[in-house]
Amino acid sequence: MKRILALLFALAMVAAACGGDDAGDVTEGGEDTTDTADSGEDADATEDTADSGDESGDDSGAAGDAATIEMWIAFSDDARLGFTRDRAAEFNEAHPEYNVVVTEFDSYNTVFEQAQLAIEDGNPPEIIHFFEAATQEALDAVDGDGNPIFTSVTDAIGDRTEILGEPVVLGDVVSAATKYYTIDGQLYSMPWNTSSTTMFSNMDILNEAGITEPPATWAEVEAACEAIMALPDAPSEGCITWPNHGWFYEQSLGQMGADLVNNDNGRSARATEIFLDSPEAVDYIQWWSDLEDAGHFVYTGVQRDWDGTSAAFQAQNVAMLIYSSSDTTALTNAGVDNGFEVRSSFMPYNQDVAYEGNLIGGATLWLANGLSETEQDGALAFLNFFSNPENAAAWHQLTGYIPITNAAVALLEERGWYDESPNSAVASDQLDAAADTPAATGALVGNFVAIRDVVTAAIEDILVNNVDVAERMASAQADAQQQLDDYNELFGE
Repeated sequence: MKRILALLFALAMVAAACGGDDAGDVTEGGEDTTDTADSGEDADATEDTADSGDESGDDSGAAGDAATIEMWIAFSDDARLGFTRDRAAEFNEAHPEYNVVVTEFDSYNTVFEQAQLAIEDGNPPEIIHFFEAATQEALDAVDGDGNPIFTSVTDAIGDRTEILGEPVVLGDVVSAATKYYTIDGQLYSMPWNTSSTTMFSNMDILNEAGITEPPATWAEVEAACEAIMALPDAPSEGCITWPNHGWFYEQSLGQMGADLVNNDNGRSARATEIFLDSPEAVDYIQWWSDLEDAGHFVYTGVQRDWDGTSAAFQAQNVAMLIYSSSDTTALTNAGVDNGFEVRSSFMPYNQDVAYEGNLIGGATLWLANGLSETEQDGALAFLNFFSNPENAAAWHQLTGYIPITNAAVALLEERGWYDESPNSAVASDQLDAAADTPAATGALVGNFVAIRDVVTAAIEDILVNNVDVAERMASAQADAQQQLDDYNELFGE
């Protein structure tokens, strides 16, 4: 019981991240769940959604004597919730022996806390939506008897190629998501809403300043901002913005090949040390601070401000926005609606360091442990149906989250989707360009979102109070290390 309560305490500190589906995402990064703006997990995340969860859920089909499969998700907006319930209804029609019921909540954190309580009451949902940054917490979660709350999807599927007639797609999940969620050689959960951090540029403003392509490096961002802010009708707020969220900091570490934690970013063994004040981390935050000092970066004054930064870009009050790719569809359409061209591109990187790669944000679908064979097979069949090529492609087109399987990517290419919507290919291309290294894969660490909050608070202090970057990050390092030490005291082996 001590470990359960401790885990709930740790999760209470989770400010619902990514990516951004990350997460995000709003987003991702990993991820708030407002990222259809994961916006923003990653990734990836929205604590801002008004709905806190309809416990009655949705029947999504006739119940009768059908076995009920409950699916709890952290999306309550009409588009994403509606998509999920429509797929559940289709599955129920094809499998009348099952009734998948989708219940919405306002954040990943709420989903997990409510699932914990349901597990303690002996009535857990079969499928639980949870964001990438809390993977370690999900792996460590146990019930009152010390049994794991979740079971490995890889183990549960075994060597089957179809379940209840639904083809197994787990082995076709795109590389970036597979690498992030694979632990000890197994995919423990079924990846779903996956994003990365990309940049969105108002090409009308850039072209007016003589810039024909979005800047790719930090130095090019600086030069572009000098030209943009010299325009007689320069954007009213500034040149560029992005949310003050730890996910962006993690992305830049990955780009520079720097691990966030020890033991190969927590992938060869449990993470025990944090590196918040590494030279790479200080370089990134110093660049960020210098942009703000020059009047080019716009800080809204609100931590994790997905809505405010997105609104500034859509109103053309800034020329560039670094954001979660989960909002690609929404931001591209906003440009069309407001009469300007939006172009997506890779997140700018440090030109003085070899580029290693960007990370995912967003969330996955976890399978509850201890289900009957009937329940487990129904849940697994639905998970694979839910991300079959047609469904995964449609989800991507609706939101901007990447197509989660290679077959879905191939289907979209065959249909000419990327020719019609080139912005939609950028996040997948960026993730495909990442090296197969721990830094470019992303960290696995306990109390991750509490650690992100430490980073966010430190960056705000630097931006608002003009404190020394290295000194402030050294202080943040000590705080974050304490967060990790406290977590590992309860869950470390």
